[in-house]
Amino acid sequence: MNMLGLSLAYLRRRPLTTALNLLLLALGVALIAFLLLLERGLENRLSRDVAGIDMVVGAKGSPLQLVLSAVLQVDVPTGNVPLAALEDLRRNPLVRQAVPVAMGDSFGSYRILGTEPAYIDHYGGRLAAGRMFEGPMEAVLGAEVASASGLGLDSPLVGSHGLTVGGEAHADTPCRVVGILTRTGTVLDRLVLTPVASVWAVHDHHHHHEDKAEETADDHDHGAEKGHDHDAAVDHDREVTAILVRYATPLAAARLPREINSQTSMQAASPAAEMLRLRALMGLGLDAMRLLGLVLVLAAGLSTFVALANALQERQYDLAVMRALGAGRGRIMGQILTEAMLVALGGAVLGIALAHGGVAALSGFSARGRDLGLSAGQFVAGEGLLLLLSLLVALLAAALPAIRAYRTDVSRLLAKG
Repeated sequence: MNMLGLSLAYLRRRPLTTALNLLLLALGVALIAFLLLLERGLENRLSRDVAGIDMVVGAKGSPLQLVLSAVLQVDVPTGNVPLAALEDLRRNPLVRQAVPVAMGDSFGSYRILGTEPAYIDHYGGRLAAGRMFEGPMEAVLGAEVASASGLGLDSPLVGSHGLTVGGEAHADTPCRVVGILTRTGTVLDRLVLTPVASVWAVHDHHHHHEDKAEETADDHDHGAEKGHDHDAAVDHDREVTAILVRYATPLAAARLPREINSQTSMQAASPAAEMLRLRALMGLGLDAMRLLGLVLVLAAGLSTFVALANALQERQYDLAVMRALGAGRGRIMGQILTEAMLVALGGAVLGIALAHGGVAALSGFSARGRDLGLSAGQFVAGEGLLLLLSLLVALLAAALPAIRAYRTDVSRLLAKG
């Protein structure tokens, strides 16, 4: 029997120990590989979503919160800014493009975003069906929204107040679906897009009903006068949630944010800088999970060492017989190392397979997983390093038992019988 066949036979003699070593190593490798795949998908997604946006202008508050809400659509806004600020930015020679975004409503778990067609063009959005919105109360669905909701062209879409599920439905002011976008792998996929005027119209209607309720409880004439004043104020004091800006010149990066932060009641945030902060915050958790995976890999190495040491003790006579039949010291040493390498290779391959299976499950059953563009068929360079790490750990674990086998005194063992 050759070395490989003999090693497999010895491993089959200890099925429980072999399975435990394989499982420990596989779990450690799977955890680290899954994090590598998830991190790669997240990095790609963040890069796609913030690409081309040099500055976000919004209400004072946390700059990271402003970028998360206005660009990534995963947080609540810091407030609103006057519509006049949009016109000021568009007149500024340092600004190439300024695109408004208006938030406040949702459709199920997806956000309704008031904006302009330039926002869709920025992310490379293309129509799969229908046309682009042209007026208030018309909506274009991202690919993920259309797939999850089942809505088609000309379907009514009723939004809810607030950015979370369970808000008050705006049943009296439905939008009409006029277009559906192809999948882009960006934030567009999970948005309902409509003109900014639609957001204003829905909330004007909402406030009008609140005023009507106050009129019923209060004096009618006084309430009517107050409602008239409110409508006039709305016409002259429109707001948007944030403004996405592209610079016309590199000089803008040095001047414009400082001017906005110091001379206005608004704040300017850099998506690139805030993404660095976000990666630093996430890095702590990812590092902790990687450390856990590494501990599992090392535990598998220790378990392999103990198993091989015990097996060597049990098989000393067998090895001595092999030596007597002509097997050299190198062959005996190689036998021990081969067993360890087989366990390491099997555990690493099983771990990588588990990681890709987890990615397939995440992308198949989770909209967020699909949103990250995760694919079970994609590999990262770190997985090859994981395979090498597993083999190295097994080699170190088998080194001492292999050296002991190499130094075995054959005549003394055979004399003992």
